[in-house]
Amino acid sequence: MRAKLVATAALLGGLLLIIAGCGRSEAPEAPVNADDVMFVQMMVQHHRQGIEIAKVGTERAATPEIKTLTAAIESTQQNEVEMMLRWLHSWDQPLTAPSTGHDHHGGMPETDVKQIQALKKSKSFERDLLNLLIAHQDDAVQMAGMEVYNGANPAVKEWARQVQASRKGQIDMMTEWLKR
Repeated sequence: MRAKLVATAALLGGLLLIIAGCGRSEAPEAPVNADDVMFVQMMVQHHRQGIEIAKVGTERAATPEIKTLTAAIESTQQNEVEMMLRWLHSWDQPLTAPSTGHDHHGGMPETDVKQIQALKKSKSFERDLLNLLIAHQDDAVQMAGMEVYNGANPAVKEWARQVQASRKGQIDMMTEWLKR
């Protein structure tokens, strides 16, 4: 009888372990590859440059549409920087790309600090601002395209598609403003 009780207890204990294992399991983490990490690291820096350009635009632009656009760029890109930093933290990755990071993405140039400084003193401010923003946003479109093609993380790839669409829309709008 004692052997039967021990066997029953062992069987019940085993069943409890199996049942406990059948509860909520953690969802598997989405894949992340080196392209995802490099894209996010580079976009953090790219966005910070965009924020600096937008701040100058918000301060100096006289045209209401341009002032509104630069304020929107500043706000949106700050929120996106915070999102990207959370991704990098969750992936346990460095927050900045290695100094050769641009080499791996076609050698795309950064917006030079000197360009932003020159913009602050520009005599044709709005025209120069729009041209700088068009070039800067086009770089974002190109970087996002590489992520869509080479990335692995679904959330990052979806965001890259959104970047492509929104920045292309901004470029089209700013190009029209330059024609006025």
